[in-house]
Amino acid sequence: MPRSMPGAADNPNRDPGEFELIARYLVSRDEGKATGLVLGPGDDCALLSPSPGHQLAVSVDTSVVDVHFPAAAPAFAVGHRALAVALSDLAAMGARARWCIMALTIPRMDEAWVAAFSDGFHALCRESGVSLIGGDVTRGQLSVSVTVHGEVPPNRALRRSGGKAGDVLAVTGALGGGLGGLKAWQAGERDLEHELLKAYLLPRPRLAAGLVLRDLAHCAIDISDGLLADLGHICRASGVGAELDPARLPLAAGLETALGHAAAQRAALTGGDDYELLFSMPSSVVDTARQRLAAGGDTLTVIGRLKEAPGIAGVDAELVDGWQHFRGGAS
Repeated sequence: MPRSMPGAADNPNRDPGEFELIARYLVSRDEGKATGLVLGPGDDCALLSPSPGHQLAVSVDTSVVDVHFPAAAPAFAVGHRALAVALSDLAAMGARARWCIMALTIPRMDEAWVAAFSDGFHALCRESGVSLIGGDVTRGQLSVSVTVHGEVPPNRALRRSGGKAGDVLAVTGALGGGLGGLKAWQAGERDLEHELLKAYLLPRPRLAAGLVLRDLAHCAIDISDGLLADLGHICRASGVGAELDPARLPLAAGLETALGHAAAQRAALTGGDDYELLFSMPSSVVDTARQRLAAGGDTLTVIGRLKEAPGIAGVDAELVDGWQHFRGGAS
C-alpha cells in the first residue's frame, strides 16, 4: 500500500504519516473484546468468523463533503454520521451489526480534526457493538467510505421484495428532520443540541428496531433518499402499489415551527437523510410490533397500506421521484 502522506522520518515534530494516523485513530479501540475477529488490523486482510449458522450482510456507503455533510460540520459529527448511515442499511435488513471497514480521504494533514472525527466514529462503534477491523487513509477531497458487516440467520433477512397487498405501512421515529436540520445549518444554526440539527448531523441507526421487525415485518428499507423514493423501491421490488395518509406522518420535533406545515410535510415525504425504517406488516401484528419496539425506545406509526394497483396514491405525483444523485441538488 503506497504511503500517500509522507513525512520526514528524522523530524520529531512532523505530521504523522498514513500508517501512524491509522494506528493512532483508525483502528478498533476494543479489539480485545471483538468476537469473531480472527485477525485484525496489521496484515493485508482481516479474517472474520461469523456466528455459526448465520449469513453475512454487507453494505458500503460513501459520504462526500458538501454533498452529504457541510465542509464546516464538526469532525465528531462527520465521524458519527459516516458510520450511522452505513449501519442503517444493516438495520433495514434486520442484521446484527458486527464489523466495519473505513476509508478516509482528507485534503491535508490535520491531526486534531482526525482525532475528533475518530472520537465520533468510535463512540458510535461502541454504542452499536461494532468493531473497526481495517481501513485506509489517503489524500484528496474529504470523503469517508464505510463498509459494514452484519449477520442474520438464513432466510430471515428483511428484503424490499417481501411486501404484500393488504399490509399496513409504518415507520419508526419521526420524519423530515434530515432536511430540517440541513436548512437549520444553512440558516446559521450550529448548536448540536438543536433537535433538527442533531437529526441531520447525528442520525441514529435503528439497529435494535431492525432486529425486532425481522420476525414481524414482511419487508423493510431505511429512509435515506426520502420516504416516497424509498417506498417506490419497495413497491417495485414487491410488485405492489401503495396508498399513504400524509396527515399521519410523524413529523420531527420543531419541523413545523421551522418550516410551516406544508413544507414540513413535504420534507417528511421527500427530504431524505432521516435513516428511519419504513416497513410493511400484517395489521394483526402491529400492536405486538409497537410494544416490542417501545421496549427498546423506538416508536411505530402506521402511515398507509400496500395495495395491488401500481403507483403511490394519496400524494402529489410530482413528489414521488425524491432525491437521486446526478439529478441536481445537494445535501
